[in-house]
Amino acid sequence: MLYIVDGRDRGKQLREELENAGVPAWYVELWGHHIVATPPGVKTEAKTPVRAVIELKTEYQLVSRQWKPNTTLVKIAESEVGRGLYIIAGPCAVETEEQIMAAAQAVKKAGGDALRGGAFKPRTSPYTFQGLGERGLQLLRKVGDAVGLPVTTELMDPEDLPTVVKYADAIQIGARNMQNFTLLKKVGRANKPVLLKRGFANTVEEWLLAAEYVALHGNGDIVLIERGIRTFDKTLRFTLDVGAIVYAKQHTHLPVLGDPSHPAGDRRYVVPLALAIVAAGADGLIVETHPNPDKAWSDAKQQLTFQQLEELISKARELAKLTAHQ
Repeated sequence: MLYIVDGRDRGKQLREELENAGVPAWYVELWGHHIVATPPGVKTEAKTPVRAVIELKTEYQLVSRQWKPNTTLVKIAESEVGRGLYIIAGPCAVETEEQIMAAAQAVKKAGGDALRGGAFKPRTSPYTFQGLGERGLQLLRKVGDAVGLPVTTELMDPEDLPTVVKYADAIQIGARNMQNFTLLKKVGRANKPVLLKRGFANTVEEWLLAAEYVALHGNGDIVLIERGIRTFDKTLRFTLDVGAIVYAKQHTHLPVLGDPSHPAGDRRYVVPLALAIVAAGADGLIVETHPNPDKAWSDAKQQLTFQQLEELISKARELAKLTAHQ
């Protein structure tokens, strides 16, 4: 149940009243509203005046399109996700200053909107490159400022949150951490946009409930990212779930991006998958590119050359015009 109230004092008063009645309640200020949320299906008569009571037949109440029909615009630095086709691109990992600078310049030249780059890398094998840590964040910030692009990077450990917030314009929660609820609660209080990737073994409902965790702790600047799931089919690295993009767009008010790089696992398939994502109605893309993909320190096979990046962005923007992304 969502209660829309007039002002912070009224919201805190209602939360206290509900909690005294034995009803769990959360007060949040999101999307221009003062909201008190209670568990779905729990409705209690309250003495505190409210503007509206919204009963939703879904577990992900705050992020549901049932009560907020317009797509939420998420501001990353001076750019906005949800208005037109938004493209984030960059290497899987920050390796050297020369590498990330070359990538940033290529993303800017190709017409990208933001630069991505990993500083803390969750790798399957402990023996592979784990990222440069804070030094990687410093380089990412430096080149982002130099070329005029906002920067995004993945957060893995809650203890690293203050460091990541210091350098990044948006925080990415990767597939392996989608249900790290402690992490979700902390980024819900971080006052930074959150790019929430779907876990490769998670349902769409679990993905949207992960977004609800972030919103319920005060952060409404959430971007959903579909990046492929693990299925019985081994043809590509993962199976791109285009249907999940369609569902998320119709059932939530959050902007939705697609990641074609991880389901492809091979740069030959990235551009076609990216176009499928755009055709499905996504609000944008997040892709990997590298000045010398074959020499990349991680995910070498799936990173695009700069020429391929230019092809992808050009085709994606043309397709977006045909599918009403203006």
